[in-house]
Amino acid sequence: MHLAFLVHDPLAGTLMLLALLWLSAKVGGELAVRLKLPAVTGELAVGLALTALHRAWPLLPDVAASPAAELLGGLGVVVLMFAVGLESTVPQMLKVGAASLRVALVGVAVPMAAGLAGAWLLLPGRTPFVLDLFIGACLCATSIGISAQVLREKGAADSMEGRIIVGAAVVDDVLGLLVLVAVSGLVGAAQGGSLGPELARTLLLALGFLAAALTLGRLATPRLFRLASRFRGEQVLLPLGLGFAFLLAWLGSLAGLASIVGAYAAGLILEPAHIEDLERRERHTLEELVHPLVTVLSPLFFVLMGAKVDPTALFQPATLGFAALLAALGVAGKFVAGYAGGRGTRAAVVGWGMVPRGEVGLIFVAAGAQLQLNGVPLLAPDVQAGIIGALLLTTVAGPVGLGWVLRKR
Repeated sequence: MHLAFLVHDPLAGTLMLLALLWLSAKVGGELAVRLKLPAVTGELAVGLALTALHRAWPLLPDVAASPAAELLGGLGVVVLMFAVGLESTVPQMLKVGAASLRVALVGVAVPMAAGLAGAWLLLPGRTPFVLDLFIGACLCATSIGISAQVLREKGAADSMEGRIIVGAAVVDDVLGLLVLVAVSGLVGAAQGGSLGPELARTLLLALGFLAAALTLGRLATPRLFRLASRFRGEQVLLPLGLGFAFLLAWLGSLAGLASIVGAYAAGLILEPAHIEDLERRERHTLEELVHPLVTVLSPLFFVLMGAKVDPTALFQPATLGFAALLAALGVAGKFVAGYAGGRGTRAAVVGWGMVPRGEVGLIFVAAGAQLQLNGVPLLAPDVQAGIIGALLLTTVAGPVGLGWVLRKR
């Protein structure tokens, strides 16, 4: 009876998956560090290797299709973004607000134009213009999760360039969402739909959420945590902090934004003065309490992101060439954006920090996979694999380049 319970235990599969993810993430990260690469590059590579091994040996879990891995990876990036937000404050972000806005605008416009031109050259005559536009849109996104991890590893998260990168990535998320909505609307309009109302609704929701989080949220937070400081139970600060982060992440998703934007806003709002009573009582800062969770959960996110790439479709010569050119255009476009940071900033650090696409680009691809034009999927399998390959290359190139320029400092 005991053996039958073990075989049918619904938790057993998740436990095996967690063991596989954590052990492989640490092995991949260690190999990357020994090669003088950021640890996240090894975690991404080992995710791709796990998918390839699953194809060859089906007894291994399919990480990319696992709901448990999806949940844990999502928690990992949300906690990571909350920790990044805790390292900055609203006044600090306002100091680099104009620079972040400039970097974000250039970092959306230039890669999108370059990607559109590349798709038009590589796929001549076989694709409608809206597909070229969608491919360009996939290159305009920025994944702050990866750059944030590299900045944390190198001790540069609180630098001027680090705050510009994070601020620009938040603006990028809003602009990228609007671009995605616009392209989706163009596909719908080609089949009798309408673009204007949906675009206006998304814009209002996104801007309204960010404005409310950084004004009303900042005003209400000190009162809420002052009330929480009256709790008599032990270990109050971490559960309340995480609950606040997850609440804003959920509200951000309701507003049409990625949940990581809400989590980052939560960390940004929680300034040290708001929680000093609880920190004094528990003899730890909230940053110190969150750090072990980041160490445990964030590698799961990076392994999962690498596992989402289909190696069979990716390693076709034509697909690899398409992916390599898109990646080169994407890197160049974001690197150019680094020069919009202005005087007093290192353009190379900002540019490389904006390069990774990661989970934001994958969200774009997932949305495109659901779109249909004249009854045919907008993304053919080889085109979809090529876009994912380009996203993977930029995701690897970003931390490599960022780690290199930070070492030079």
